[in-house]
Amino acid sequence: MFIRKIGIDLGTCNSLVFISKKGVVLQEPSVVAVTLSENKILAVGEKAKEMIGRAPDTIRVYRPLKDGVIADYRVTQAMLRYFIEKIMGSFKFLRPDLLIGVPAGITSTEKRAVIEAGLAAGARQVFVAKEPILAAIGAGIPINSCSGNMVVDIGGGTAEVAVISLGGIVTVHSLRVAGDKLDSAIADYIKKKHNLAIGERTAEDIKIKIGTALPKKEEEFLEIRGRDLISGLPRNIKIFSNEVAEAINDPLNEIVRVIKNVLRETPPELSADIMDKGLVLTGGGALLRNIDELIAKAVGVPCFLAENPLLCVAKGTGMILENLDIYKKSIMSKK
Repeated sequence: MFIRKIGIDLGTCNSLVFISKKGVVLQEPSVVAVTLSENKILAVGEKAKEMIGRAPDTIRVYRPLKDGVIADYRVTQAMLRYFIEKIMGSFKFLRPDLLIGVPAGITSTEKRAVIEAGLAAGARQVFVAKEPILAAIGAGIPINSCSGNMVVDIGGGTAEVAVISLGGIVTVHSLRVAGDKLDSAIADYIKKKHNLAIGERTAEDIKIKIGTALPKKEEEFLEIRGRDLISGLPRNIKIFSNEVAEAINDPLNEIVRVIKNVLRETPPELSADIMDKGLVLTGGGALLRNIDELIAKAVGVPCFLAENPLLCVAKGTGMILENLDIYKKSIMSKK
C-alpha cells in the first residue's frame, strides 16, 4: 500500500506517527544524538534516549523541541526525515503529505520553521493544525457542534487549555509548564530534601511509577540511585509517592490557574455547556495519577480522562487526513 499521507504529533518528549487505516504506527522519544566532531546524526528516538546522561563529551544528545516548538531546526529536520523513511520503507521516493500538530500559542515564525523542516525532510506538502483541536477530535469530541467543549492537553513541553465550539477555538491559553517541568520539580525536591543529584531519566521514572497529583493514604515507594551532593559518591534512597505530590504541587497549581483563567474568559453560554459536560484531559501529562480529581476539586467542574490520552493528538491528525477537504479551510494553513 502506498502511503501518501502521514500525521505527526511532534511532541517535546515523544513523537507519534499516524497513518490512515493503520493507526499509530510509530511512537518514539523526540531525542537525537549527534557526534560533535563530524556533526553527524548518530541515533534518533529510543536509541538516542538511552544515551541521555551517559554520552561522552564527543556526543551531544539533543531534544530538538523545547516547549513544543523547534529549538534546533537541523536536528528536527533529521528527526522528521528518520520518521518518514522508517514509515515509507522502500517507497522513499514517494513524497508524502504531512500533517503536523503544533501548539495553539505558536508564533508565525515558529509555524514556518515546522513547515520548512517538514518540506526539507522530504514531504510533498506540509499542513499544520493546532494541537487542542487535534486532541479534541482524537478524544471523540464533536468539535463542529454549537455547544462548548473544553480540552486540557498536557504534553511534555506545553499545557494547552482551549474552549472549542463550531469547529474553532473560542478561548485558549498556552502554558509552557507541563511534563518536563514536573520532572525538574521532582529532581529539585530530591536535591533539596535528600542532598541527592539525579538525572532527568530518573526523575521521569519516579513521575511515571509513583507520581500522584494528590497525597495518598496508602503510600508507594521507589528505590532510586543518585550522586550524594556532600560526599560525591553514589547513594540509594527510598522516595515516597506523597513526597512526589509535594514536589509537583507548584507546577500543577499553575496549570489549574490557567484553566480558571480560560473559564473566566469563556462566554456564559459556553461556560454552562462545560459545567454540564465537564472538561476532557488529553496528552501524556493526563496519565499522572489523580490529576483529574485535583482539577475537578480546584475548578469545580467535572473532569474526565480521554481514552488513550497520549494518542489523542496523533489520532486527530489521522481523522483530519482522512477528511482533508472538510477541515482544510477551517483549521490549517499550508505552504
